[in-house]
Amino acid sequence: MELSDANLQTLTEYLKKTLDPDPAIRRPAEKFLESVEGSQNYPLLLLTLLEKSQENVIKVCASVTFKNYIKRNWRIVEDEPNKICESDRIAIKANIVPLMLSSPEQIQKQLSDAISIIGREDFPQKWPDLLTEMVNRFQSGDFHVINGVLRTAHSLFKRYRHEFKSNALWTEIKLVLDAFALPLTNLFKATIELCSTHANDASALKVLFSSLILIAKLFYSLNFQDLPEFFEDNMETWMTNFHTLLTLDNKLLQTDDEEEAGLLELLKSQICDNAALYAQKYDEEFQPYLPRFVTAIWNLLVTTGQEVKYDLLVSNAIQFLASVCERPHYKHLFEDQNTLTSICEKVIVPNMEFRAADEEAFEDNSEEYIRRDLEGSDIDTRRRAACDLVRGLCKFFEGPVTGIFSGYVNSMLQEYAKNPSVNWKHKDAAIYLVTSLASKAQTQKHGITQANELVNLTEFFVNHIQPDLKSPSVNEFPVLKADGIKYIMIFRSQVPKEQLLLSIPLLINHLQAESIVVHTYAAHALERLFTLRGTNNSILITAAEMAPFVEVLLTNLFKALTLPGSSENEYIMKAIMRSFSLLQESIIPYIPSVITQLTQKLLAVSKNPSKPHFNHYMFESICLSIRITCKANPDAVGSFEEALFMVFTEILQNDVQEFIPYVFQVMSLLLEMHKNEIPSSYMALFPHLLQPVLWERTGNIPPLVRLLQAYLERGANTIASAAADKIPGLLGVFQKLIASKANDHQGFYLLNSIIEHMPPESVDQYRKQIFILLFQRLQNSKTTKFIKSFLVFINLYCIKYGALALQEIFDSIQPKMFGMVLEKIIIPEIQKVSGQVEKKICAVGITKILTECPPMMDTEYTKLWTPLLQALIGLFELPEDDTIPDEEHFIDIEDTPGYQTAFSQLAFAGKKEHDPVGQMVNNPRIHLAQSLHKLSTACPGRVPSMLSTSLNAEALQYLQGYLQAASVTLL
Repeated sequence: MELSDANLQTLTEYLKKTLDPDPAIRRPAEKFLESVEGSQNYPLLLLTLLEKSQENVIKVCASVTFKNYIKRNWRIVEDEPNKICESDRIAIKANIVPLMLSSPEQIQKQLSDAISIIGREDFPQKWPDLLTEMVNRFQSGDFHVINGVLRTAHSLFKRYRHEFKSNALWTEIKLVLDAFALPLTNLFKATIELCSTHANDASALKVLFSSLILIAKLFYSLNFQDLPEFFEDNMETWMTNFHTLLTLDNKLLQTDDEEEAGLLELLKSQICDNAALYAQKYDEEFQPYLPRFVTAIWNLLVTTGQEVKYDLLVSNAIQFLASVCERPHYKHLFEDQNTLTSICEKVIVPNMEFRAADEEAFEDNSEEYIRRDLEGSDIDTRRRAACDLVRGLCKFFEGPVTGIFSGYVNSMLQEYAKNPSVNWKHKDAAIYLVTSLASKAQTQKHGITQANELVNLTEFFVNHIQPDLKSPSVNEFPVLKADGIKYIMIFRSQVPKEQLLLSIPLLINHLQAESIVVHTYAAHALERLFTLRGTNNSILITAAEMAPFVEVLLTNLFKALTLPGSSENEYIMKAIMRSFSLLQESIIPYIPSVITQLTQKLLAVSKNPSKPHFNHYMFESICLSIRITCKANPDAVGSFEEALFMVFTEILQNDVQEFIPYVFQVMSLLLEMHKNEIPSSYMALFPHLLQPVLWERTGNIPPLVRLLQAYLERGANTIASAAADKIPGLLGVFQKLIASKANDHQGFYLLNSIIEHMPPESVDQYRKQIFILLFQRLQNSKTTKFIKSFLVFINLYCIKYGALALQEIFDSIQPKMFGMVLEKIIIPEIQKVSGQVEKKICAVGITKILTECPPMMDTEYTKLWTPLLQALIGLFELPEDDTIPDEEHFIDIEDTPGYQTAFSQLAFAGKKEHDPVGQMVNNPRIHLAQSLHKLSTACPGRVPSMLSTSLNAEALQYLQGYLQAASVTLL
């Protein structure tokens, strides 16, 4: 694409269309942009637009499109074409920093993100001047520019907070510190001075405080991995100023907004975080400063109001106290009973209250409420922080703290009892307090695994939780209902089984509650209870115990999906999946209605898939319906195909990318259910599965390979007779996969199925070419994964076509090639093969080479006979060799580049492990003994003499054992 006005005009029009709410206009425009994004100059056209366009909406749209383009394409993935040409890469890096710094804030943020994505891949090696370019801008004195630099530095360095330690990371951080730490410290001091100079200028203060927040965040990132020498030497400067800022109050920075945190709150929150980091990680060096931070943060907590805008500040301040009180050598600060009482009374209890803002979220923004409350993304809520502080204090002061709180809990419950409809919030706080007091250790799988012995959980459950759930109305006091259900969920491993069984009908009943939070929690609690394990790891709640509730459970779960706000509720769909999995054949009578509802739902969400988890559980539920029904009645597969194929066809025709990998997995499952030939409906689809465009998307590869394997297993003869012209296409797919380090194992899966199932004559003409392709790949890049797959393949080939055919095909490619493969690959590498079936295939194949290949007995290959036998005995007896050469550690099988739909494996569409030699050979060791016996009968005297001259003593001993077990001798 030329950098011309005409192209800029075209691009402007298409960008406008991508903002159109009408999918008929929006979709084609998105497709057009997708089709041109590989063209040279495309990213430069976007940058030109966002710089020169007269329309602000186009500037913003171009900046977002550019950022997403960089996100999808900048990373260079091995074995895949480079999606951005080198000249564009150079031009982008040369222009993006100045462009970002001169853009308005909204666009600056997008470009700053783009720089950090590029930096992640290219900095420091391929973009060495990025830091100098940024640091030089600190001198400009223009805070719009300085904040642009700080924002970019923050998005570039924040990954230091969660990267694993490595030499490369340390080297990079050292490079950054050398260039950045001093200018950052000078900027920090200068900015603080400017704050005093402009103390009465509100607009100047806003800009300066935005800088201070970013500087404080950068401090956190640069200090996270270890305490840098520079910051240790300058701790006085940083900590004194941080302390001053914590205690600062400027009327001009206070906001009237009750919801949105102001700059002062955000800065103080970050400083609390920085202090907590030092208190936890560098406590010795930080010790002189700690007492004054504890005092400042304590005062902050006692004087800060209950408004939402202070939530982050309060929760970070409490988290600071929580991290300090857990450290043994700060414990003296908290020992005094009055201090403990004061913390409980002034910090913990007030921050556990259910506020009007929480109530609003519960009713109007339930999705966010659930995410915070259930999934622990409530890291920055007051309640979570107060709960963490309780746990921290209980580490050293469990008795006194439990004592103080028991009093509070009782008085709250008494208040509630006086007038439930007015005082229900007191009971909510009491339940929350009991929960945080009682829970010491928690896991996703079991809920609370370790509880405070001083709290009687079952008694509290029976007296205060069950009555709420037993009340006749499921819609009364929704917050308390949600609390009660959550209590069951959290303490499911502590509450006795009989109480859990009593709760199940109550939970099923609450699936009908109007409140989204209540019916979601009910579904989630059921799903968690169904996964509980009892003694000896068996399922705690059995299908038999659930028998009386099957109908009402299924009815209420599917009804819950029709409640307002829950049409794509992932917790309900997960509960449906888990119920199917637990109930097994008890669901068969309900399958006709269930599958109709699932297919209708599938059709509806395929129009615009937006909830990945919901979609995943929906496909899992479909797979379970198929599995459970067809296990009892294999002929039912036809009725599933009838129900599903119409929707599947629509998904494939409309190219719903998120669903295609799932559809292939369900189709594989259905096809594998067929016992005989392939139905014609599948054969009609077969040619389409070989289209290259489907194989371009990484997420499609595993399910497509499996589907083709199912075609080969069930209908190799049909393919050979009715679709022989498609065999080259099938091998074309193999050729594409084998060339990629990430997908070569998938290519072998396909090739192994072709060799195993296709009639030999249908692949005769292609066999030599297949081997040549494999040898080319071996020469170009020989990885451990490739070698393992290659060994399994040649041994499978040997089993299928005979050892002589294997030797002949190798030697027809190049004389003496067979000997080279034995000597350089099979003998030294066979120990690397892993997996029961794979090892068995290799053992049977090698046994055939040893005993059914005449050239092994009377040509120059004979010298390899004993080493090959020795390697085979090693495969049986030695531990697997799982070493990987250093340079291969980075090859990640599932490594999918940024933005593509990754492949999501459906657990319930799982494929049974297939053993191609199962019928023929049961025990490969005995098979070796019998084959050697047969060989020695054909040429007496040869085998014992070959063994006695060069097989080592240990291997010989093992071999004697095999011969005895098989009751044969060697002649």
